[in-house]
Amino acid sequence: MKPMRKASRQLSADEALEIFDRAPYVTMSMCRPSGIPYGLPLSIVRKDSITFYFHCAYEGEKLDCIRQNPVVSLSAVSKCTPAFEFDKMNYTEHYRSAVALGRCEQVENREEKIDALRLLCQRFLPKYMEFFDDAISRSLDRTAVFRITLTEPPVGKCKQ
Repeated sequence: MKPMRKASRQLSADEALEIFDRAPYVTMSMCRPSGIPYGLPLSIVRKDSITFYFHCAYEGEKLDCIRQNPVVSLSAVSKCTPAFEFDKMNYTEHYRSAVALGRCEQVENREEKIDALRLLCQRFLPKYMEFFDDAISRSLDRTAVFRITLTEPPVGKCKQ
């Protein structure tokens, strides 16, 4: 008789959002103008239950993809631990993952752009917020900010 394997468990939308919040980076997948998939890891921050932001330069392949087709997929893993279960003599992996679909667009409003950059800095470098205003005055005009608005609730799975 084969040992029973612990099945993955579906997570709530709120639990899936927590995974995005904890993941060190989020992979954003999109479609190149040629139709070929393209994905890359980004430092993304969540504003609320449907809004995410990231920043980048004003040029690059991801911008070409977004201009052609603004639909994107986000995926994140906040915990991933290989394990060997001696009682079952089984190799497995314990994980928490989330996926979401959304629409990506460039932020044009100056105040929203600054707010998004503030959220990013608070998430990734909170100890250095005293330098935020100076950094904004030097680099805001050469920094692009994009908003991803989820088009359906995120989904998540875990196995622990």
